[in-house]
Amino acid sequence: MAGKRRHFGRVRKLPSGRYQARYVAPDGQLRPAPHTFATKRDADDWLADKQTEIRRGDWHDPDAGKVAFGPYAAAWIKERELTSTTRQLYGSLLRHHLEPDFATVNVAEISPPAVRRWRADKLASGTGPTTVSKAYALLRAILGTAVADQMIKRNPCQIKGASTVHTPERPTATVQEVYDLAGSIQPRYRALVLVAGFLGLRWGELVGLHRRDIDLEHRTVRIRRAVAELFNGQQEIKAPKSAAGKRTVAIPAAIVPDIRDHLARYAEPGADGRVFIGAKGATPRRNHFNRLWRKACEDAGIKGLHFHDLRHTGNTLAASTGASTRELMSRMGHSTARAALIYQHASAARDRLIADAVSGLVKKGRKGAKTPKKKDRKPKGHAGDTGN
Repeated sequence: MAGKRRHFGRVRKLPSGRYQARYVAPDGQLRPAPHTFATKRDADDWLADKQTEIRRGDWHDPDAGKVAFGPYAAAWIKERELTSTTRQLYGSLLRHHLEPDFATVNVAEISPPAVRRWRADKLASGTGPTTVSKAYALLRAILGTAVADQMIKRNPCQIKGASTVHTPERPTATVQEVYDLAGSIQPRYRALVLVAGFLGLRWGELVGLHRRDIDLEHRTVRIRRAVAELFNGQQEIKAPKSAAGKRTVAIPAAIVPDIRDHLARYAEPGADGRVFIGAKGATPRRNHFNRLWRKACEDAGIKGLHFHDLRHTGNTLAASTGASTRELMSRMGHSTARAALIYQHASAARDRLIADAVSGLVKKGRKGAKTPKKKDRKPKGHAGDTGN
């Protein structure tokens, strides 16, 4: 009896005794299996799986991923609409942390074990966890596009939580510490410290303010732009980090006099005049200001506080007022609720500590109170009660 004719693929026995499987792919090309098989049954099973894959629309050109990662990643960065700072960051991560290991490796050959080894080696070599997390996130994004481009079937970056940047909890300055720092720093930066501490603005947003952005009559500040510092030292005016970054923030009445005095003494004239400028009329730079900041911290007797920590102070104070998540997101300039919830949780935890302290006072106060004695009362309906 003649054997059943095969309708998909071909199997042939090689001189070595092993079996080769081939099939006509959707692109019309005759494609061999990537390896030979010990038995004809194994070759038949492989062809059956390949036929099912094609019917389901899951077939990928096995040659599509034979592209070196280095050129593919460089093109990936070039094709994206990125800010100058993000483009420089991605370029640096690619050159220093991804290309040394993957530049000449084909995209299809980057496997989950290879990614795990790369990450472990990076951490073992002393590369900071934050840098490793950012590099891993970039690698995952690039290979995610390779999946979308049907170069590979699945993303080999499968390490749960590896792209999450875990930053240690930063200190939060008290209201008095903010004023102490404002009083210790150069007078032209007093208002900058107060605005950072009580409005929670970012550095780039602060130095990007113009006079027309401040309305003291209605006590508001409009955030419409930010100043970014590039790796080459150049400054670039750009939109805030996200669409939510464009916002209007209310000014606490307590610091209005300080802002009014600053505008009169230090800001550039005219509606387009910059609010915060250096002694020589330039937009302040982080490295120069940080020297002034460290000296102010030393003079005020405050240790371990970064200027950006003032943003945490403003956000924590806002959360402690009972503001809703949406209100905090709007004030902070965040497009997601994650950061707002963190400040709300911190505020709630602080409120519980206050409640516990109040509870202690209540208990202490009750210790000295006299407990009223119970009066003897004759139970109703007693068997000996005659009703007379």
